[in-house]
Amino acid sequence: MSTMTTEAPTTGRAPARAWAALAVLMLPVLLVSVDNTVLSFAIPEISRALSPTAAQQLWIIDAYPLVLAGLLVSMGSLGDRIGRRRMLLIGSAGFALVSVAAAFAPTAELLIAARAGLGFFGAMLMPSTLSLLRSIFMDREQRRLAIAIWASGFAAGSALGPIVGGILLLHFPWGSVFLLAVPVLIPIFILVPLLVRESRDPAPGPVDPVSILLSLAAMAPVVFAIKEFATEGLTPLAIGTFVIGVVSGWLFVRRQLRRPVPMLDVRLFTKGSFGGAVAVNLFSVIALVGFLYFVSQHLQLIVGLDPVEAGLALVPGLVVMIIAGLGVVPIARRVRPRILVPTALSISAAGYVVLGLGSSDGGLVAPIIAFVLLGLGIGAAETVSNELILSSAPANKAGAASAVSETAYELGAVLGTAILGSIITAHYRANIVLSDALTATQAHDARETLAGAVNVAETLPPTDAAALLASASHAFDGGVVVTSMIAVGLMLAAALVAAITLRNPTAPVEHD
Repeated sequence: MSTMTTEAPTTGRAPARAWAALAVLMLPVLLVSVDNTVLSFAIPEISRALSPTAAQQLWIIDAYPLVLAGLLVSMGSLGDRIGRRRMLLIGSAGFALVSVAAAFAPTAELLIAARAGLGFFGAMLMPSTLSLLRSIFMDREQRRLAIAIWASGFAAGSALGPIVGGILLLHFPWGSVFLLAVPVLIPIFILVPLLVRESRDPAPGPVDPVSILLSLAAMAPVVFAIKEFATEGLTPLAIGTFVIGVVSGWLFVRRQLRRPVPMLDVRLFTKGSFGGAVAVNLFSVIALVGFLYFVSQHLQLIVGLDPVEAGLALVPGLVVMIIAGLGVVPIARRVRPRILVPTALSISAAGYVVLGLGSSDGGLVAPIIAFVLLGLGIGAAETVSNELILSSAPANKAGAASAVSETAYELGAVLGTAILGSIITAHYRANIVLSDALTATQAHDARETLAGAVNVAETLPPTDAAALLASASHAFDGGVVVTSMIAVGLMLAAALVAAITLRNPTAPVEHD
């Protein structure tokens, strides 16, 4: 077994071994994307089995990206210090073990805890894969293609997840979707040491526990405040946690600017190509994850598809996302990012317009077309934005820079469900009409979530069940319309940010 710890050559084109290493590094990428998509499609089954409240249902989804987002910068910086390959192997082992625990969680509370544990170890995986690509592919054109393949792994995993997960959900309990991680992670322990060279910062700064705590204190309270505001309104808890997060973020930035070797070089954000690309990732993932959250419920609980059929309905959009991510590589050589990225994001905005206009008919056509447009725009935009993020950072800080990119992804995943999901929940609760014939428990369950209404309807006489389902469907899809218009605004805002900031793409900066 290889134990090489030297860096890859700093110039020249990558050998065939590098592309084999890329294939291995795709495994954790596929794992994370499969895990996220499978969970979205498993939510109806989890809701039936564990009977979570609306808040718990959101936390089952959000606990993972919340913890992951809070730790990504810390783990990326630690990977720069102790070795990115080593960090990848540690994260893979932990992720596999906690996945087994999640699969057999008997309550919503324990499942949320397991999802938080997955976030802890997941934070070790993603920055390691992207930063290792930075050290493997030194030629910019090769790196752009490698990053396009890396980004397409998310879409490929999303395409595979609903189909494989749907088959599992038809024949096995919902916990089986978490066990998918185990066979994916096993090859990593065999192939990564053989194909991937160790990579680290040759002159790392000291471990900074204060910065680690401040990064957590900045991310988690702000996201919690947004969730609290979306579900409960402007409560003292929402205000207090938001203030804690903002103050912690300010202290974190202040500390990084004063330290000779910061955990995160926040000055990178002064480069338009870096800060703008991070913003593009953030807004894009908010729109994508929000879409998957409520469309998966629409397809299964309103249209009446089983998990496999719902997954297959989204495959055209996921395939388009993969094609767009790879196809944009030659276009990016000729078209400036400030033109290419806003155009792509505008196409994604058009997808949400289609969804908002067509969701009320309860059919399949609008969600399918909407996701094709969304995938086309996001697939192209994120390939370009990820390449700009890596190219703007020194090679020896690739882990920290990659962590910033991944933080934008995971914060977007949190906000996608926290903001868009909570808006739908609030609209649903305000607009569902319940019969006086329902018991207090039935009324509570039906008002909490769409899945709860479907469960209650199964216990009612046919006429009452039909009335409840019609009211619940109308309330939910009305929320989809409102949320779609908000998502259009987010995508257009991202397009505007890209047009303003991505004026001068930065060439690779190599530091020894």
